[in-house]
Amino acid sequence: MKPKYISSIQNPLVKEILQLQEKSRVRKKEKLFIIEGLREILLALKGNFSIKILLFCEEIIPISKFKDQLKVETEIIEISKEVYQKISHRKTTEGVVAIANSKNIDLIDLQLSENPLILIAESPEKPGNIGALLRTADAANLDAVIIANPKTDLYNPNIIRSSVGCIFTTQISSGSTSDILEFLQQKQIQILSAALVDNSENYTSQDFTKPTAIVVGTEATGLSKEWLNNSTKNIIIPMQGEIDSLNVSVSAAIIIFEAKRQRKI
Repeated sequence: MKPKYISSIQNPLVKEILQLQEKSRVRKKEKLFIIEGLREILLALKGNFSIKILLFCEEIIPISKFKDQLKVETEIIEISKEVYQKISHRKTTEGVVAIANSKNIDLIDLQLSENPLILIAESPEKPGNIGALLRTADAANLDAVIIANPKTDLYNPNIIRSSVGCIFTTQISSGSTSDILEFLQQKQIQILSAALVDNSENYTSQDFTKPTAIVVGTEATGLSKEWLNNSTKNIIIPMQGEIDSLNVSVSAAIIIFEAKRQRKI
């Protein structure tokens, strides 16, 4: 059967997609979000996200190029190039856009290993930094990434884009600092917080072989006192130049891969 075809940018579905692209409150209310690009869509399916509707532009990609890869029954709609250019943020994506169902990201839903390694980021604001953190988490095969006191919803198109789909490959959750601290204490997970404070110890001297949460803050303000006061230890990456800090995603990567080195995984 030939897919339904949409050629007008005034179509109600096109308007709905634009709302989902642009407004966090709409994404939260509808429990839907937008994914651009075949790679990202396939990663979402692999991560057990469900696709409500898939839209493609035949002028850019024939349906035969991707339909067999989906391995899932979903509504498929063909759109004109004008419509695709209207709804896509990334002009280099392969002519495929999906409306996907969001998942619950409550702490209680996290499935952790017996010896978990978790990354926690407090109040990150820049989607690029969040995306880079998620890419590092995927590369290191972390148990989870938790966003404390989030400033934006995690299905923001800019986060999905900057993570190159890694938002779908690693468990992710969010919550208040107090809720996360309670969760970590219940699970008996040590808290190692990256912070430039007087009692900080060299990150290489720490034992990362135990259940561990690595906590990072923003470059502008660092971690809040609530984290610093409740950490098992505060840790630091020694600096040898003129500056006293690194980009948050770089700092996280350095510490995470020291943990992986110690775990010999």
